[in-house]
Amino acid sequence: MPNSTKSRARGVDKRRRLMAAAAQVLHQQGVERTTIADIADAADVPVGNVYYYFKTKDELVQAALAEHAGHLAELTHELDQLPDPLERLKALVAWWVGQRDLAARYGCPTGTLAVELDKRTEGGIDLEAGKVIRLLLNWVEHQFHELGLPNPSDLAITLVGAYQGMSLLANALRDPEIMTREGARLTHWLNTLPGDAAKAQNS
Repeated sequence: MPNSTKSRARGVDKRRRLMAAAAQVLHQQGVERTTIADIADAADVPVGNVYYYFKTKDELVQAALAEHAGHLAELTHELDQLPDPLERLKALVAWWVGQRDLAARYGCPTGTLAVELDKRTEGGIDLEAGKVIRLLLNWVEHQFHELGLPNPSDLAITLVGAYQGMSLLANALRDPEIMTREGARLTHWLNTLPGDAAKAQNS
């Protein structure tokens, strides 16, 4: 492999490691407590090299949000392999519950970042986290639409809002079982919805 190709590959790898580290460290420590050195250390990249890829901490925050968006795309792509939209939604809830220990310790990765960034008054980066949440809302809304349910956007807000709420409570109370209990309730709720749709069509 030519040296220039090896150099580009190393550069891509460093950038990818920095993005992954930014997502992890910002989730665990928050924006204000995190330094560029913290992210460089987690990525095993010299601090001086970070500035070649990301000039400011805000750029690293944006990189973390891009990482979260990428993880969401991977998850929804996997869920889309299930043939039934109801099963996709239930699998999404099961995945949330599977993250209960992480949520209890640090909260929802995107939700906590959105709340923290909203306190900032400059830069416009406070709107970026909302874009990632909107990706999730759009996917969930599409599943409800496929089920033929009325007001799929409202149902999407109900489901995603419930997830944000149970993540917040699990984190505030350091109780992962909140996620387990509320996940079971959400699954039960989802199971009742197709029946409601059938009744609406027959009435």
